[in-house]
Amino acid sequence: MKNNLLSRLSLVLTFFAAISIAIVGQQTQTTPSAERLREHVSYLASDKLEGRRTGTAGANQAAEYIAREFARYGLRRSNGRDLAGMSRLEADSPKRYLQEFPYVAGVELGKINRLLLSAAAGPAQPVVGEDWMPLGFSSNGEIQKAQYVFVGYGITAAELKYDSYTPEVKDKIAIALSGTPDGDNPHGQFTRYEAPHWKAIAARNAGAKALIVIARETNFKDDRLSTLRYDNSAGDGGLPVAVISRQLAAKLFALSGNDLSALVDAAKEPVKESAPPSAKAKGLLLVKPGATLSLAIDIHRHGVVAHNVIGILDGSDPTLKNEVVIIGAHYDHLGHGGAGSLAVREGEIHHGADDNASGTAGVLELARLLSEARPRPRRTLVFIAFSGEEEGLLGSNYYVNHPIVPLANTVAMINMDMIGRLKDRNLIVGGVGTAEGWRAMVEARNQLDSMTVTATAGTGPSASSISYPTVVASNGRPIVTSDSAKRFTLTLNEDGFGPSDHSSFYMKKIPVLFFWTGTHEDYHKPSDTADKINYDGEVSILNLVSRLLHDIDLSDARPTYTVAKTESTGRATGFRVYLGTIPNYAESNDGLLLDGVRDDSPAAKAGLKAGDKVVKLAGRDLRNVYDYTYALGEMKAGQEYDVEVLRGGERLKFKITPAAKK
Repeated sequence: MKNNLLSRLSLVLTFFAAISIAIVGQQTQTTPSAERLREHVSYLASDKLEGRRTGTAGANQAAEYIAREFARYGLRRSNGRDLAGMSRLEADSPKRYLQEFPYVAGVELGKINRLLLSAAAGPAQPVVGEDWMPLGFSSNGEIQKAQYVFVGYGITAAELKYDSYTPEVKDKIAIALSGTPDGDNPHGQFTRYEAPHWKAIAARNAGAKALIVIARETNFKDDRLSTLRYDNSAGDGGLPVAVISRQLAAKLFALSGNDLSALVDAAKEPVKESAPPSAKAKGLLLVKPGATLSLAIDIHRHGVVAHNVIGILDGSDPTLKNEVVIIGAHYDHLGHGGAGSLAVREGEIHHGADDNASGTAGVLELARLLSEARPRPRRTLVFIAFSGEEEGLLGSNYYVNHPIVPLANTVAMINMDMIGRLKDRNLIVGGVGTAEGWRAMVEARNQLDSMTVTATAGTGPSASSISYPTVVASNGRPIVTSDSAKRFTLTLNEDGFGPSDHSSFYMKKIPVLFFWTGTHEDYHKPSDTADKINYDGEVSILNLVSRLLHDIDLSDARPTYTVAKTESTGRATGFRVYLGTIPNYAESNDGLLLDGVRDDSPAAKAGLKAGDKVVKLAGRDLRNVYDYTYALGEMKAGQEYDVEVLRGGERLKFKITPAAKK
């Protein structure tokens, strides 16, 4: 009897030991590692990668790092062959995971760049780089002995009844001050007109031959505009544009007996609302006859190859493996500052630990866990690290127009951007209105669920397994909690559009979910460093994402796309009207390509479609997205406007009536 009891006890202990092993094994596969996340973020946000600006050596190193990780997890590339079918050289090469797309990495001075004052100014010739500099979006061209005109701040704002231009500007060179009449007020009414792009559009619309902007800083080399740089969304400005030092500007106006300081003071004076628009120019000045400028601009834009990094985990179901769920994040950032940076001065490395090494690390960790999971997901998972997001969603836009798996087979896209600063359990989830049941599913998975163990005499996945999911503490032990407790305090946003890569997929009518912990004081600054990431918080977010992926995979039916209501992204646009167009932000000089049109929007009602290239809007010729937003700023809700588009080789005309911005 004693031996029999010992034998039974031994069997029981063996049985529970087997369950424990199964639990530990399952935890190893389904629990993200804070230490692995820290390792990924620390490398991606290190000084070595120099801020990962798209097209730079640092970004290429980041891409190779991500590709090597995908290879370690056994993911395949789109060539359809598994690692076992490749040569050793192919299997070890990270290049097989890279999707190339074109990118303009920068701009450089050509051989002929000169600015000459009239003979009355003396023999000295201003030196490019010291006294003046072409701007990166300038057109190339040469202008001989043209009169020049002071145009105050060079702003045309119809809604504010402010116009720096009069007909006398036509065929002359316009000279404008940097900034706006609001000074340094970031919330002023003229804030959106501050960028040189807007000043160039106003000058072009007024018929000016060229635009010269006067630097704001006394030391020319301290001025942001004095460094030649390129904006991929700006394209060609349509006329020559340059910046000059304040000392050179003073010399120009001294030729006509005018004092630059007096002109600047006059431009800053407030204008009475009763004053006519022409008075807003604040000192329009024709330099006296004989005083002229000659200008030649020659700049070369050089393109490089940028990369998305793509790894594929094939599904296990013979039928559902043909359907795809994309899990993505962008890995690029701002390099040493410049365009997009909120730092006072450029030159320091912008580490981008939260934006978006955190999301990239999340993609890598989910790729590792799901590649190890048994059984494997039924649908195919495509993991993508995008580049060019900071330049205008360039990488994700390229992917949706050059997909490695047909978009018709893509059932959902999960995007993680800035998920490293979880505070007080506050998590933002966007896109919950883009598929039926998204909101309910997210809310259900936000409930903390208790652990259960199922022991059966059968075989297969249900035998001796742990329920999915399990809440695990940092010591690796499962936590049993109340079903009523919530993991996060959620802010749920219906809209599928927003300032990140999921927008590129939603415009193709693919359901999306977007995870974000919000902005912070280090956003787009060098101080966004790896030591400030909440790694345990990111683990909890990835646990939620993995549970949602499990729910999507569990259903035989693919998520049903729905039109989500428009909601604010939290970033003010400054526009009073709404059209419902989704612009393509890639470089353009011959119109604005539309990636999409929101359903039931003014643009849709007018007859505009995705793929249209808008070439004229509200009487304004459009070359790029800046021209488009300039025209949009002049439009009024409820008023009908003409819009012209190129569609399939035809130039079509429509009528569009903007709606009031809510």
